[in-house]
Amino acid sequence: MREIVLYKLAIIGLGYVGLPLARLFLKKGHTVYGIDVDANKIRKLMKRQSYLSDFTNGDIRSLFATGRFFVGDSYDVVAEVDAVILCVPTPLDEQAQPDLQYVRKAMESALPYLRNGQLVVLESSTYPGTTEEELRPLLEASGLQAGKDVALAYSPERIDPGQDQIALHKIPKVLGGVTPRCTQFAKRVYETVFDQVVVVSSPRVAEMTKLLENCQRFVNISFMNELAMLCDRMQIDLWEVIAAASTKPYGFTPYYPGPGIGGHCIPVDPLYLSWKAREYQFDLQFIELAHKINQQMPDFVVWKLQQHLSAKKPLAGSRVFVIGVTYKKDVNDTRESTAFKIIERLLALGILVNFYDPYIKEIEVAGMRLKRLALTRRYVEQHDCTLILTDHTGIPYESIVAYAPLVIDTRNATRSVQHRRNVILL
Repeated sequence: MREIVLYKLAIIGLGYVGLPLARLFLKKGHTVYGIDVDANKIRKLMKRQSYLSDFTNGDIRSLFATGRFFVGDSYDVVAEVDAVILCVPTPLDEQAQPDLQYVRKAMESALPYLRNGQLVVLESSTYPGTTEEELRPLLEASGLQAGKDVALAYSPERIDPGQDQIALHKIPKVLGGVTPRCTQFAKRVYETVFDQVVVVSSPRVAEMTKLLENCQRFVNISFMNELAMLCDRMQIDLWEVIAAASTKPYGFTPYYPGPGIGGHCIPVDPLYLSWKAREYQFDLQFIELAHKINQQMPDFVVWKLQQHLSAKKPLAGSRVFVIGVTYKKDVNDTRESTAFKIIERLLALGILVNFYDPYIKEIEVAGMRLKRLALTRRYVEQHDCTLILTDHTGIPYESIVAYAPLVIDTRNATRSVQHRRNVILL
């Protein structure tokens, strides 16, 4: 049996990627120093409180109960560890171009404490070339040579918030180092916690792997969204079509339409790749078209609501009850959620909007603060339309259909309800 070496790790960024990764390393006996510049996260952790939907307060207490989990906003602990893993956000800027400020700041903050013999791994989703073109120059400008003094590698996160069918350690871990020695060091660390480590030839290949995974979903979901708009004109139930096509035992993978694509990866990563492709005088037309279609969906949802609601009463002064504002079911993540765009458009039409989401207590849209309304029969009946934007588990959809005058269902969340005469599907 192979002897398991225990490491000390600094995980920078304790969000939807960093905190689950910390838990995985702790379970295997490693020591983890969590670093995050968000004072609210550190404060909650110190109080043993969770800020992620995939973690309970009990889960947080269990992390600290190991006696090997330490959190703070200082980078000085980097000097004490064997490996540094960057799990920071990589959003888009206002021009829909890659915003790597968090990656750069994390690396620059760690640099004064890095020493010979350590490993640095970037896990944040990004464009091919980031590790070698952004991190390596920063590292070597400090006097440390990648591959000789410090090992440098990229390993894309594959965490799927809200799903509990596949344990994190069972998801194969892809990684590529800037040199073979870097790759082997990273492999030794990751194979202590993951069942399978998939080694690729370079960081660029590992970076491209993550983008391929998300671009595939982006293009296919956008295609379903385009078909949803077509099927609306043709008066065909696309959900029924997908269910029928899914009976084919080979060659078909079901993807589903929705009010738009949200989250920290799928609507963002393809644009990272499209931006990088332009450096090579290459236009990724599938991604550009998919992005265009995806951007149309909030307007299409609002148009559909207008068509059916205005047939009953004037839009101005109408009341709409939105169910779900997170970007996907069973998470408390609102990043890139199209619910905010839809609500903003509804408010601009003079519609009074309320919302219910079991994971979100309050939102801010167009300078207005909206507090969560209780999901009761009285409130459902008082609204002229109930708009389902996120299909959270545990929502009483049968009761919503029973008491709402009109339901616009963008997720087919009401599919198990028998009588849906008042339900309009996307």
